[in-house]
Amino acid sequence: MLPYSLRQDFPVPWFTLHIVFGIAEITAGVAEVEGCDINQIDGMGNTPLAWAAGNGHESVVRVLLGRDDIEPDKLGEGGQTPLLLAALNGHKGVVRTLLERDDVNADKPDQDGQTPLWLAADKGYEGVVGILLGRADVNPDKPDHYGMTPLSQAAYNGNEGVVKLLLERGDVNPDKPDDYSQTALSWAACYGHEGVVEILLRRDDVDPNKPGQYNITPLWLAASDGHEGVVKVLLGRGDIKSDMPDLGGQTPLGQAARNGHEGVVKLLLGQDNVNPDMPDCRGRTPLSWAARKGHEAVVKLLLAQDNVNPDTPDNRGRTALFLARRNRQKDVVKLLRQDDASPVKRRKLA
Repeated sequence: MLPYSLRQDFPVPWFTLHIVFGIAEITAGVAEVEGCDINQIDGMGNTPLAWAAGNGHESVVRVLLGRDDIEPDKLGEGGQTPLLLAALNGHKGVVRTLLERDDVNADKPDQDGQTPLWLAADKGYEGVVGILLGRADVNPDKPDHYGMTPLSQAAYNGNEGVVKLLLERGDVNPDKPDDYSQTALSWAACYGHEGVVEILLRRDDVDPNKPGQYNITPLWLAASDGHEGVVKVLLGRGDIKSDMPDLGGQTPLGQAARNGHEGVVKLLLGQDNVNPDMPDCRGRTPLSWAARKGHEAVVKLLLAQDNVNPDTPDNRGRTALFLARRNRQKDVVKLLRQDDASPVKRRKLA
């Protein structure tokens, strides 16, 4: 029975249900009032069902779904359905309740092409992902408008549990590139998610050297951002192309040196197939980049290598010393000038 204070002789304002959506009894009473539109969208573009679903109010969701005039799949702001909002916020009970309906599309995407499974994978909600993967009408490999699949997005955020669940499926391509030619492994390597990298590398159908945009490999991405753990895991494989350059000729070592990642530089210098003096398309060597940026520790490591020529000029005739002086890297200038940096004495610097 509706409380007396809410029993009026005029239509219920559109926002009333949105205000009381957290209390099942009041919701049921308000919904019975003449003039109450159960599917009314508020100023934020959401129906009462969408509000209840997004906030995890399972009992209210059941009350609203009991109405014959309910539209359980009605799109709100951004093209999000109640199911999408429930999945986005990890409400397993609400997801199960909504999926009991035949008129709820379990794989319906929003305006960005992101399905309930995609959103749950993005947030790392393993319980919701498990529920959705149990549905025959859910495509576990469906990409969004940018080509990112649920697996790619889970790898991007380092959600190991979700990655494992998705890889258990035979209909998920673990090496599928997105619109930027990046794979799940590339994204995991880029953001330093060592556990996800290890999981993906156990797969025979994952190419650890697969280049993405600008010919950038997973190792290049990990080296660029200084993710030592990921670099170690990748270098632990016998099939890694550890000296593969990008379209600009920059190798993983060159990029690590450029950004001053001493630990990664050490790891790469320990590889037999890495050329420590390889120039990029502008003729700049790893030493040139480290000197220009003032990365003293990296400069020391490179100067200790017998096959590094500190006087190698770039395409404009500028040496490492010139670049260090021009950029006022005084400590690096001292390193490059002492004892003419002869190979034997340079080894003592490291």
